[in-house]
Order: sequence, then structure tokens, then C-alpha cells
Amino acid sequence: MPFTTAEIAKLIGGEVVGDGNAALKNFAPAENAQPGDLTFAENEDYFARAEQSAATAIIADKRFSSSKKILIQVPNARVAFAKALALFFPEQKFAAGIHPSAVIAKSAQVDPCAHIGPHCVVGERVKIGARSVLQAGNFVGDDSQLGDDVNLFPNVTIYPRGQVGNRVRVHANSVIGSDGYGYVQDGGVHRKVPQIGNVIIGDDVEIGAGVTIDRGALGSTVIGKGTKIDNLVQIAHNVEIGEHCLIVAQVGIAGSTKIGNYTVLAGQAGVAGHLKIGSQVTIGARSGVMTDIPDGQKWIGLPAQPDKPAKRILIAIQYLPELLKRVAELEKKLGVERKHDGAE
Repeated sequence: MPFTTAEIAKLIGGEVVGDGNAALKNFAPAENAQPGDLTFAENEDYFARAEQSAATAIIADKRFSSSKKILIQVPNARVAFAKALALFFPEQKFAAGIHPSAVIAKSAQVDPCAHIGPHCVVGERVKIGARSVLQAGNFVGDDSQLGDDVNLFPNVTIYPRGQVGNRVRVHANSVIGSDGYGYVQDGGVHRKVPQIGNVIIGDDVEIGAGVTIDRGALGSTVIGKGTKIDNLVQIAHNVEIGEHCLIVAQVGIAGSTKIGNYTVLAGQAGVAGHLKIGSQVTIGARSGVMTDIPDGQKWIGLPAQPDKPAKRILIAIQYLPELLKRVAELEKKLGVERKHDGAE
């Protein structure tokens, strides 16, 4: 569906500089743009390429101007980019109704506006809210609750008693509420500790593909509202993650750890159990967190530590080969017998 530049500007909170009636029929990166396309630029390099492209109009921050292209000036080009993409490429719509191959317990309450796709299983006493979507092959266990506008992509599993808020998206093959990893030694064997809790997911959470979130041993594992979880993340039993956190791919969080609000865990970071990680904390990629972290700090490394001393250590390590060489030369001059330790 085509839009005029003026219509786009109104919908994304921008201002047109140039022809407000120019028709825009697609959104494309600068290198692939054609006449009639809209593109965007968030820095000088991108803007130079966008100006040289065939695109009709450019979304850009207010600091940019052009004599060659129509501009839609916005306060933040990245935010406007996200809004514009949603206009040109809207989400798939799912018709209300239940597929004949779905198995729905008689005691389940499914809102008439919901969509239940093929081969889904909905357990006893489950409640599914308005406009929620189970795309295909989904399992929702007994006594679970899904709010309004939830979207479960294919093959998502919600174990019994799971609570999912409004506008939550869970991508393919994720498992919500699997058993926590709880065992105790008993007579030389590992006896399983029953995991009888559940998982609570707040509003506006998005969970990537292949994520596992274990239910609490007792009580709940909690994901706060607005938190975004990337693919292949493992969250253990009784973890509590605050609001609006970013958990990047392949992160692992051990049991009973509590994380504050607006905290970022970069890719492949690992967090030990029973820790307290504050709000507005950043943990660098592949870091291993072994201790509590106060609010507002940045930690990196293995074991993780505050970023400034960690960076000094990393820089110092680069000088170790030369330092070892100099020490060896001094020892030779002093006649000190040195045992070979494999460091050279």
C-alpha cells in the first residue's frame, strides 16, 4: 500500500522537507533502493549513501539537510525506521477461530477473537485472551493463562500453570516452564527435587527462538514487563528478571539469581546462581559473573569484574611476553639459575 511522504511523516512523528505529496510504495536499504522507495540514514555515512541512491525520500535526524532528496526529519532516525517498517510490512493477521485439528479441553476458556492453529493442544482450565494467536503445534498446559494479543510461534510449549501477560511474543521451539535443574545426592545417586512452581511472564515481553525458561522449584520464575530475550537463552528456576532488560543470545542464568530493571546481558554471558544483579547494569559478552553487582555498573571478563580495572588488566597482559624476556635477561646477567616453566 503506497503512502505519501506527508502521511508517513504524520504516522512516524516527523516533518517533511520537500514534496509532501510524493508517493512512497516500499522501504529499502540505500544500496537497493528504487524510485518510489523510502530509505533511512542515522549517521553521515548512511546519509551520503542515501543521497546517492535512487530512493525518493530519506528518513533522517533533524541535523541533516539535502538539495537532492525529500527528507522526513525526525528526532530519532532509528525509532522512526522501526515505525516506518511496520507500516510497509505489517504483521501477519490471523483470523479468529479454532482449526479442526486442534485439541481444546472442554474446561478451557478461549476468547472468540483468538486464533488456534493446526495441531495445537490446550489443556484443562486454560484461559486464552482476546486476539491471541497459537500459530501451529503449540502446547499450553493445564491451568495456564495467556493474556490478550499473545503470539506463540510454531511449536512453543507452555508447561502447566504458566502465566503469560498481554502482547507477549514467543518464537518457535521455545519452552516455558520446563523442570528446573534440581537434584540432591542420596545414597550415591542424584535424587530429583520435584519442581512444583511456575513461570510468570509480564506484559510486552518478547522471547526468541529456542529459549528455555525453567519453572520455579517452589514459587515462580519471573520475567518482568518489557524485557526482550534473544535466541537460545537458558533461564533457570526461580530466576527473577526485572523490567525492560535485554538478554542477548546464548546467555545462561543460574537458579535463584535476581536481576534489576534495564539491565543488559550481552551474548554468551553466564551468571552464577543466588546472585543479585542491580538495575541498569551492563555485563559484557562472554563474561562470567560470580558475585553480586551493584546498580549502574559495567562488568566484563572471566571472572567478571568492573570494566575499568578489567581493561587495564587486558592491556597489561599484552606486555607480558616482553616483560618475561626482560626478566630472563636480568636473571642471566645476575647469574640466577632459572627453571624452565614453559613461559618462553
